[in-house]
Amino acid sequence: MPAAADHLASVRQRMLQALIRRRSASWLLPLLPAAVLAATILAGAFGNAKPITITVPLALAAAVMLWAAIDFALWRKRIDEHLPSWLNDAVPELEDSSAMLAATPATPLGKLQRDRLLARMEQVLNEERLRSIANAKARFNAIPLALAAVAAASAWAYAAAHSPQHAAPVAAGPAAQAAIVAAGIKVYAEPPPYTGAKPSEGAPRDLQVPQHSKVRWCAVNADASIELGDGQTLQAAAGQCAEWTASDSIFWRSRRNAGQRYTIRVTPDQAPLVAIAAPNESVTVMKPDAQSASININVSDDYAVVKATLHMTLARGSGENIRFTDKETPLPASPDPRRRSWNKQWMLKELGMEPGDELYFFVRASDNAPVPHIAQSPTYTLRLPGPQGEALESTALPSMVKPENLRSQRQIIIDTEQLVADLPRLGAAELRARSEKIAGDQAKLRLRYGQFLGEESSLFGEEEHGDGDGHEHGGGAGTQGPGGFGTGNIAAQFGHAHDQEGNATIFDPATKEVLRRALRAMWDAEKQLRAIAPKPALPPEYQALGAIKDLQQAERVYLHRTAFVPPAIKEEKRMSGEMNGAASYRRAQGTANELIPADVRELVQVLGGDGALPALWSKAARDAVARLKDEEQRLSAQAAVQDVADGCQPCRAQLRAWLRATVQQPAVLLQARPQAQTKFGQALQGKGAP
Repeated sequence: MPAAADHLASVRQRMLQALIRRRSASWLLPLLPAAVLAATILAGAFGNAKPITITVPLALAAAVMLWAAIDFALWRKRIDEHLPSWLNDAVPELEDSSAMLAATPATPLGKLQRDRLLARMEQVLNEERLRSIANAKARFNAIPLALAAVAAASAWAYAAAHSPQHAAPVAAGPAAQAAIVAAGIKVYAEPPPYTGAKPSEGAPRDLQVPQHSKVRWCAVNADASIELGDGQTLQAAAGQCAEWTASDSIFWRSRRNAGQRYTIRVTPDQAPLVAIAAPNESVTVMKPDAQSASININVSDDYAVVKATLHMTLARGSGENIRFTDKETPLPASPDPRRRSWNKQWMLKELGMEPGDELYFFVRASDNAPVPHIAQSPTYTLRLPGPQGEALESTALPSMVKPENLRSQRQIIIDTEQLVADLPRLGAAELRARSEKIAGDQAKLRLRYGQFLGEESSLFGEEEHGDGDGHEHGGGAGTQGPGGFGTGNIAAQFGHAHDQEGNATIFDPATKEVLRRALRAMWDAEKQLRAIAPKPALPPEYQALGAIKDLQQAERVYLHRTAFVPPAIKEEKRMSGEMNGAASYRRAQGTANELIPADVRELVQVLGGDGALPALWSKAARDAVARLKDEEQRLSAQAAVQDVADGCQPCRAQLRAWLRATVQQPAVLLQARPQAQTKFGQALQGKGAP
């Protein structure tokens, strides 16, 4: 057994070596793309500003080596498990008895067979046989090589796309090269990666770049000095580059060719645009039997929409018993990353809406900027009317308490319609009695709503004041003073306390207008009923009912939260008694801002003549023209500042005009007085007659 075991171990070792030689190509060739990429980076093929570093090919090589180690371990395990079967299949001389080399046979015949195998094993298991077995079992694996090549090519393409040396030239050919040599400067523009815009390179020229782009001026043969319109000066040594990040539109020039200016116009990154095509109204009242609602949303951005969500709030209940349920649903992405559209027919059951519910929804979207721009649409309302009943119609406002004997407006309409239907069968007395009874109910309902506008009068007045209601209009004994004269309280003796402050300001103007519309309709209906004309009373009764329904719909209002959110309290300062930095929350009295800064005023006066300009005048001028809102005006004003700095005398008038244009109209500032200045107070202080 030991001899057999030793011989089998030797075969396993030789087989493993043959497999290593066979698999070496599969393990080493995937390292070649990583080595080529590393050599490209070390050779400086991507310029000074390297988009990728040497860590990228090192990481790729480490991944290949890890895969090779795992593959080696798997093949060693396969040899230990399947070597006898491999030998039986490839070597007929072993007579399918290779397993006897690993175990001691239990019978004399088995021992004899094992001795025969050991005698011929040295001859049949030579290196050529083992190599053929390794070639048959372990084939060349091209998948790791392909994956490594794709990864290295992707890294190289990214580096080439973001390197100024490999940027796509705007104009190629001898003319462009001649322009670069003549100017001594090569201009590179590298937009931010999230924009997806391609970099560019070429001779000095006007540029249109996205916001936050990197602009580089590279000196070709000699040192270069770049002067920007905002007063900055960038120096670039020969073979080096000067970099500037584009935030606002600006012009620049090279000191080597000071007479030529070039403009860099910056395209700002806009916030996403959210449009809701359906519903087309801010408040949509659906039909009572509606089963679905359509919502059509379109979101677009100049570069990419990263996130867009539909926020829905379901309101259920009335009065003070209103429950709100929030839900957020992401909008599905589209093949175009700049746009997201969603047109869906929502089932009301899917939205959770029931009769009487309201659904408020808005859309919020953000783009792919480093600091995302967030846009939000207005809030839209879907209103599903509830079942119409007497209880709802007669309680349009929460503060109104319904007496048991007070009829609703809908009940008045039902009674009037029944009276119209019974007209042919009624006598004059019964018709008058029923019509006046309905008119009385209408008057009581009108007075109930009229109290919120300070109204206490009625059409005829006999039902409003009884004998003992406390409103005596005559001169009774209790209203006379000594000598038979009145007490002098004319309002208490002859009038009523109408239009009190609480009644006049209980509702907003819009609600008051709806109340007035309801009262006018009730007045008209009551007049027709008093005139024993029930049929003409129906139209104003329906108008009054419609106004009451409008008040019901205004009962529930949804508003976004706009409350003040205080900053977080620093726990280390709590209960410490430290008062440093503590200031009153009361805002100090404002002071009038200076209309024209002193340095600008002095500069405008000096520019009117031929005298010497003040020290640091260019900084004051550039700060002033930077306040111009229009981009073209700001660029022209900056050019005027640079012309005056170059010694152009006629340009002084132009700069003076631009500085005068920067003067803004002063804001109206209300100054509080320490005390009220009344005529009595002035007379008391001796400043005038009262």
